[in-house]
Amino acid sequence: MAEERRFRSVSGLPIALRRRQHSASCRELAVRGPRLQLRSLSAATSAVWLAAYGLFALSENSMVLSAAIFITLIGLIIYLHFVKIDQESLLVIGSLGIQVTSSYASGKESTTFIEMGQVKDVVINEAIHMQKVIYYLCILLQDPEDPQGVSEVVPLFQSSKPRLDCLIEVYKSCQEILGQRKTAPLSS
Repeated sequence: MAEERRFRSVSGLPIALRRRQHSASCRELAVRGPRLQLRSLSAATSAVWLAAYGLFALSENSMVLSAAIFITLIGLIIYLHFVKIDQESLLVIGSLGIQVTSSYASGKESTTFIEMGQVKDVVINEAIHMQKVIYYLCILLQDPEDPQGVSEVVPLFQSSKPRLDCLIEVYKSCQEILGQRKTAPLSS
């Protein structure tokens, strides 16, 4: 069962939240940001190449054009492979852990897995950024030496930066599964 809802990011860009429930204790939540626009990519490439052509016309050195083409292509590859994230997903499995995956525009995926024994809680935190209060979802990792303490805070959805209404949906889904995990040992 999968459902998709539309939201906005902190910067006002459209994003989509897809919720897929695999079982009662396994849920996948994916936030997909806007795709790379061919129009903006073409405009940036054209601007660089026109500037290079202007320098070529002044200097009459063909190396300027070759360097502009080379730098543009290398920059594009780096941007698509290391910067532009199309989708960020969170797979919460109550008995196992939480998997965080980032899918880049080039097709590359980066995955992190956090064992459920390390997870203390999933919370919505707030931060002040550029004279605005923004909210973000994060996983609190339990301190192995102090059961009441937090050893690390792992922020989620750093690229898509969903607004609070979207974060509340993800938070509720995570808390349902974490709540099952906390009540399961008591009922056994």
